[in-house]
Amino acid sequence: MTDQLYMINETAASESWRTLHIMAEFVEGFEVLGKYHPSVSIFGSTRARPGDEVYQKAEQIGRLLAENGFGVITGGGPGVMEGANKGATSAGGNSIGLNIEIPLEQKPNPYANVTLHFRYFFVRKVMFVKYAVAYIILPGGFGTMDELFESVTLIQTHKIRPFPVILVGSNYWKGMLDWMKEVVLKEGKISPSDLEILQLVDDPAEIIKIIKKIVVL
Repeated sequence: MTDQLYMINETAASESWRTLHIMAEFVEGFEVLGKYHPSVSIFGSTRARPGDEVYQKAEQIGRLLAENGFGVITGGGPGVMEGANKGATSAGGNSIGLNIEIPLEQKPNPYANVTLHFRYFFVRKVMFVKYAVAYIILPGGFGTMDELFESVTLIQTHKIRPFPVILVGSNYWKGMLDWMKEVVLKEGKISPSDLEILQLVDDPAEIIKIIKKIVVL
């Protein structure tokens, strides 16, 4: 019985310390990122490599955002994140990486000039959305789609203020958008207004115009 009570108390203590660690991550994130408004969060595949079309597009978008007075927030890792951070840094802008601790260690890319480290995905997700005036979603996998649909859900349910959610890459996203229109919408699982949250844009200059229409610098 004594051993069982000890195990219960030890577990409760560890959970309490975990709560404090979570709070510390929130506090650090709020204190640091509040200095870099307005910023745009950019998502996409970690598997893109320098020279790939999607990497180059991310770099171009990051550079244009910085040139137009926007900070760039990414997950801080390789691929699209690296490209966007590289573009922002090359233009002398605020280039922010929110790195995550995962079993397959994600090393911060060298182009983020502001780096935060997170243990908890959900804390990191709050930072992406809280300090963004827009989301830009380039081709990516499960993690990219997770961020995409979370932002759309938060806007759909009025939990956050509406902001542009821009999909970049017509060939990549067209199939998903067609399915949403032809299946999900037709079966009444979403409303026509829900689809209006998403914008499909390939031209980086047009992306900047869309964001600047709603953001006063």
